[in-house]
Amino acid sequence: MNVSGPTKQTFISQRLKLSYLDWAETAEDRQKPPLILVHGGRDHARSWDWTAEVLRKDWHVVAFDHRGHGDSEWVSDGNYRANDMVYDLAQLVHQLGVGPVTIVSHSMGGNVALRYAGVFPEMVKKIVAIEGLGRSPENLAELRATPYPERFAEWIGKKRSASGRTPRKYKSIEDAFARMIEENSYLTQDQARHLTIHGVNRNEDGTYSWKFDPHLNVWGVEDIADEFIQQIWGAITAPTLLLYGADSWASNPAKDGRIKHFNTAQVIEFENAGHWLHHDQFDRFISVLRDFL
Repeated sequence: MNVSGPTKQTFISQRLKLSYLDWAETAEDRQKPPLILVHGGRDHARSWDWTAEVLRKDWHVVAFDHRGHGDSEWVSDGNYRANDMVYDLAQLVHQLGVGPVTIVSHSMGGNVALRYAGVFPEMVKKIVAIEGLGRSPENLAELRATPYPERFAEWIGKKRSASGRTPRKYKSIEDAFARMIEENSYLTQDQARHLTIHGVNRNEDGTYSWKFDPHLNVWGVEDIADEFIQQIWGAITAPTLLLYGADSWASNPAKDGRIKHFNTAQVIEFENAGHWLHHDQFDRFISVLRDFL
């Protein structure tokens, strides 16, 4: 009997039990070059299923759930920091006992993966980040126009509200599916249904809720200093591909100046694609990805 699909595994990082999918079925598969898929915020590892199905022919593909996402545990204090997620990625690679690895990442996951590539340049062979540079310089300037103490107080208020908030409940899978379509109109019906099915848990009362921690809606006031993130980007030695959707809210680094902080990066922009361009323009994404890898 041929059983196709990933197996779910776990690993421990900073006392948290985190989940990952291993797409290797045979000992031969595990000897293929390692490739890590890193999802974005409020997403989950199964959003990479279509990409993994294509790449598994040539790679040992692993996709993991960030802390607070998918089937990984939530942090006890509700505070999620990008650098802790970098630790999680480092711990995954360390426990897999592989490297250097190739990484394909999206959004928040791209932010995490690029930091890993700069901190451990010898451990990354090539890296792809889909809209993974975070806020644009213009957006940061607008944000910082409000004094830090005011933003700090606002953060405390938001965290207090989040602590009393229970995950939203949907009466049916169809209701959650409708919300998924509303969030990204580029998704096909099949894509949205797949993402929904793997992105919800069923509650004791029979309703459904998204798997991600509601605290992920409230990030810290500031992350690390601009000069430090720029140093990290500049320390990346692996060939780097930065992908952007022309219809996304994210700012293209080739146009906003951030590309100057990279030594090995190229930028490709996708027409008729938003923030999830790997779903919106899947065939082109795979073609570009294969050429780069």
